[in-house]
Amino acid sequence: MLSKGESGPDSLRDPLAGIRVLDFTIVMSGPMCTRALADAGADVIKVEAPVGDVVRARAPHRGGFSTYFAAMNCGKRSTVIDLQMEEGKRLARELAQHVDIVVENFRPGVMTRLGLDYDSLSRTNERLIYCSISGFGQHGPMASAPAYAPVIHAWSGYEVAHAEYQHTGGRPSNNGIFIADVLGAAHAASAIQLALFDRERTGCGQHIDVSLLDCMVGMLVYEMQAAQFPPEGRRQVYQPVRSADGYVMVAAVTPRNLEVLFDVIGYPQGKTDPRFADVRSKEANWDVLLDIIEAWTSQRSGAECERILMKAGVPCARYRAVGDVMQDPHIEARDLLAELSNDGNAFKVANAPYQLSRRRIVARRKLPNLGGDTRDVLKQILGKSDDELDCLVQSGVIRVS
Repeated sequence: MLSKGESGPDSLRDPLAGIRVLDFTIVMSGPMCTRALADAGADVIKVEAPVGDVVRARAPHRGGFSTYFAAMNCGKRSTVIDLQMEEGKRLARELAQHVDIVVENFRPGVMTRLGLDYDSLSRTNERLIYCSISGFGQHGPMASAPAYAPVIHAWSGYEVAHAEYQHTGGRPSNNGIFIADVLGAAHAASAIQLALFDRERTGCGQHIDVSLLDCMVGMLVYEMQAAQFPPEGRRQVYQPVRSADGYVMVAAVTPRNLEVLFDVIGYPQGKTDPRFADVRSKEANWDVLLDIIEAWTSQRSGAECERILMKAGVPCARYRAVGDVMQDPHIEARDLLAELSNDGNAFKVANAPYQLSRRRIVARRKLPNLGGDTRDVLKQILGKSDDELDCLVQSGVIRVS
């Protein structure tokens, strides 16, 4: 069944048209996963508590709506059901009989206590694909521990590895970009696609267990090997070098990159310098090489360094602020940003970082007002009458707006 407001000729190009998702997620990892499904045309029904997802209150706001929340939840339908009430749990279980996918990101045990776990729901919906996203996974000694992304970053070894690359020692760096949540969302969305494909062949759904910790540990590819087999010397680390107006990143990774770099910066003798003759020698003299590069970059603007080196085939980028990136012509050409609006107050969010040649993947313009779709969802899927819905509102089981 097509999502409300997304019917018509374009909906035929949505790869997940006809797929219905019951979304019990909050904050970031789960909502980003289900937004990826909504971008692909799935009908995502976000089930919220009467107070709503906590991120609804987070700044920044436009037209009284959190754009932070919108970036992770656009294209969904908001249905408010109080799962602390028995009638609310029953309604949620009824809805689960009519969906293809359930996604939740609570601590293990929470959904079981509500009677909304995979084992309970799959008894009446054997085709159900149920994805659980949690900090430490559904089993193991740490499974029941509370966790958010910064905790997982610290626990996984990522922060210590990152600090070691700074070569400054001491206190680990502050954290404000939630890598674990983004990775968890991406892996969860990918696993759901695999489960959908498997269901086409077998007719059966299954339970997906996504651990944010596993996602972070899996990202540390080199670091895991170095932990088992410590290298003799310090690893080459890509460092910023100064330009006349900031910093640039120069990544002359291959021998050919390095040869071209030496020619461009006017240091041709570097091509025969034994200090840079092979990978091991280059790593041993990495600081010397950076000084040579910086002597050239520091005399030029970041834009000039980037233009000259990139034209020559040497990967280079000046350090940009997020606001500058959003206005860059390349980003515009890629159609990476979608414009949404609430009461005429426009703002931009990122589209998916992939494009299909035959299908549409794009941020949907619908913004889910808290409880704004409760009536439609319960009427459409469960066949509730207006009188029944009025009784549910009066008893506090649901909220409409």
